[in-house]
Amino acid sequence: MEENNNNKTTNELNAKLDELLLSQGLAKIKNPAAESQKPAKPRVCVVGMGYVGFPLAVMAAAKGYEVFGLDTDLGKLKLIDQGVNIVKEKYLDEILPKVKINTLHDPRPMRPCDIFLICVPTPVDEKYYPILEPIVNASKTIAENMKKGVLVILESTVNPGVCEEIIKPIFEKAGHLGGRDFFLAHCPERVNPGDPKWNVTNIPRVLGALDETGLKLAQEFYQNVIEAPIMLMKTIREAEATKIVENSFRDINIAFVNELAKSFDKLGIDIVNVIRGAATKPFAFLAHWPSCGVGGHCIPVDPYYLIEKAKENDFDHRFLRVAREINNSMPHYTVETLQEALNKIEKSIKGTNIGILGISYKANVSDLRRSPSLEIIKILKDKGAKLHLYDPHLTNLSTVKNIEELLEKSEALILATNHLEFLQIPVEKFKDYGIKVIVDGKNSFNKDKIKNLGIIYKGIGR
Repeated sequence: MEENNNNKTTNELNAKLDELLLSQGLAKIKNPAAESQKPAKPRVCVVGMGYVGFPLAVMAAAKGYEVFGLDTDLGKLKLIDQGVNIVKEKYLDEILPKVKINTLHDPRPMRPCDIFLICVPTPVDEKYYPILEPIVNASKTIAENMKKGVLVILESTVNPGVCEEIIKPIFEKAGHLGGRDFFLAHCPERVNPGDPKWNVTNIPRVLGALDETGLKLAQEFYQNVIEAPIMLMKTIREAEATKIVENSFRDINIAFVNELAKSFDKLGIDIVNVIRGAATKPFAFLAHWPSCGVGGHCIPVDPYYLIEKAKENDFDHRFLRVAREINNSMPHYTVETLQEALNKIEKSIKGTNIGILGISYKANVSDLRRSPSLEIIKILKDKGAKLHLYDPHLTNLSTVKNIEELLEKSEALILATNHLEFLQIPVEKFKDYGIKVIVDGKNSFNKDKIKNLGIIYKGIGR
């Protein structure tokens, strides 16, 4: 009974103390640990809000992180503020209205952030030499506008050694000690624009860091944000090399089938049927397909990062160089194929009305990065063709309003991008509009039906 009375007295005293504090405009100091078992999640800043950074920022915000997005493009930031899905990935449509991304053009407000994600482009110049300025500039921006103890994660694709030889010294020059003031990790992006199945949420990732603490911090972040396995690499250079190997593997195999396409065209063999036949083998064969060129930001770029890095170490990647030469030749080969077809009706490229179906590098997306269509258009323009362009995903770059107008104005066609809208065209329509020649740069049309209509058909190796 005495204990109950003591508890009652204590509660009454606490209540009176709270009342007194409130009357004086003071708040009672609370113990954060008593309020919640879970600390607030770190603030995240994504540097570079493009095809890689934007989806990552959205998913981090969806998982409860306070997210900031830094970019130099004011127009892009305005669209993000308006809730626009700037990368047009469907899986983000449902998530976007539920999240908030604090956009930044001035880097100074990002100082309170705990995690920085570098998601800037890593292009090559006209001589295919890697351009690292975007990464250098992003690193300098973070180093000049950060607090101590931050985690910096590079997502951009680079050659082995960039994190240790370029990024780390930038932070050290700014007075930050690695392993104390900053922790550096690399998780190379894996993005496949327009893929209805694989996206940033479910694609497995690899992760490397300069030290164990950085590796654990980065692992914790990705485990919170994505729902896919994460493989920890022993060194940060292994993580850098992984992405280069992935895309070089694809580039080499595409080059192989592109070269076969050129060979089989002279032998009168349909490369598409051959690959389908080979693909029936349930092991040790992975089908790749020839086309009018290799586009996008990764496959036609990443091998050069390894080629140039190897040169610095007195090694020549001959295999990679040859693969790049073959794939870079495909737009020219496509135009040569068109001229061969036009020769059958005694026409020259010069002065002929040629319709280009598709401008983007990939089906059903608006991504223009290193699109083979752009090279094909340039070659044809230099040869004096009368060009008509249409892409349903890039209407601002199209020279006609719709497919019908393009068909009406054209004598010959090149399918440069296999958008669904083009594959749904009834082949009889080509005949109705008087199309005489079709070069199928993606081997996606029905060859036999088109030929049966009396139209000259040429594919890439068929």
